[in-house]
Amino acid sequence: MNRQRGGGPGTGLGERAARRRFVTVSFLFWLPAGLGLAPMVLLLTERGLTLAAVAAAYAAHSLTVAVLELPTGGLSDVVGRRTVLAGAGALNACALALVGLGTAPWVIVLGMALMGAGRALSSGPAEAWYVDTVHAHAGPDAELRTGLARGSAASSGAIALGVLTGGALPWLLGLGPDPGAWLRASTSGLVLPLSVPLLLGVAVEIVYVVHVLTALTEPPRPAATLRGVLRGVPGAIGAGLRLGARDAVVRRILMSTGAAGTALAALELLTPGRAAALTGSPESGAVLFAGLAAAGFVCSALGSQLAPLVARLAGDGERAVLAGLGVSTAGLLTLGATVNAAGGVAAALAAAGYGLVYLGLGAARPSQNDLLHRRVDTGGRATALSVQSLAQQLVGAVAGLVIGVLPAGPLPWLLGAVVLLAGTLLWTRRAPAVPVPAPE
Repeated sequence: MNRQRGGGPGTGLGERAARRRFVTVSFLFWLPAGLGLAPMVLLLTERGLTLAAVAAAYAAHSLTVAVLELPTGGLSDVVGRRTVLAGAGALNACALALVGLGTAPWVIVLGMALMGAGRALSSGPAEAWYVDTVHAHAGPDAELRTGLARGSAASSGAIALGVLTGGALPWLLGLGPDPGAWLRASTSGLVLPLSVPLLLGVAVEIVYVVHVLTALTEPPRPAATLRGVLRGVPGAIGAGLRLGARDAVVRRILMSTGAAGTALAALELLTPGRAAALTGSPESGAVLFAGLAAAGFVCSALGSQLAPLVARLAGDGERAVLAGLGVSTAGLLTLGATVNAAGGVAAALAAAGYGLVYLGLGAARPSQNDLLHRRVDTGGRATALSVQSLAQQLVGAVAGLVIGVLPAGPLPWLLGAVVLLAGTLLWTRRAPAVPVPAPE
């Protein structure tokens, strides 16, 4: 085991340098997602899609992630983290361009599917790179929760910044006696004010790819061949699935992550329309939703930063997950209870509930992942993270389709709350201990 202060074998990085690069990659990857979050639903409805069709487009994204999660996670374990992350950025750049410029439903669905492919490629390699680098430097007992919390906080902060920018740009571009007329005229109607944040995200993705290729140094790997990849990926997938089947804690992580996916699907699908109905127009609704979403992701970043403290106060990681998910459940129930209420008090309660959902999820995720990393070794780390992301995307896709056809009112919100409550209650019982993986 190499424990020199300069870093792991072949990387030249210490723990602090690895943490900085992990935080930067996390920020750059999620900034384009934040830019598209506020205008996305409103842009698609402006293009003529119904809410059910928008839910189907989101399902195309989530189902693509679900199909590709395990193969791409195994691919990262075979060919390396940097190559896979760069591919994710390239796919996301293409996807944002298609969704931002597309007018036909099939183009939009294709863009959402490509975005799902990029998400599948990205879910796990950066975090696996960070954990591998820290373990190579300080050994398998190195403290991970702080770095994971900062990476999660950077992701949430990037989304918050992106949401504010993505919500404000369409509003600013729509100012004037004939909102957006100059933009539509100069681009033959392809670019609406709501499209601009997605196109800005394309530029950020290019910066992300360059940073990944230059900053994420890895130990030399054997040259990958098609036969080696095809042989190695199924083995990595099988190992990830066997881990989820035999380990009680990993099962709980997967099921509670799926429950969180339902909660997030409810927020993403229902909040933009609720904001637009309150303000009276899509552009002003995007501004309001941007403010709410940014506040939510600031709460998520705060929760992530507080995760080590929550774990210390709760006594261990499992109780910390229980506390975080409990807070999120309370927030979603509040949103459901206030959907038909009017007045300032109801609006304040709804905003507080929205923030609590993200605060709790942000506090729970680092402790969940710390528990996960202590049960896997480097050969299956990215695959295990992909299994976790698969649970969130697959359950979220199914929940989104159901939510899209439910009648307006508290029922869609309460569905998300009930599923999240079930995921929370999984952590009320202690799981049996399992052997720690052998040193890497």
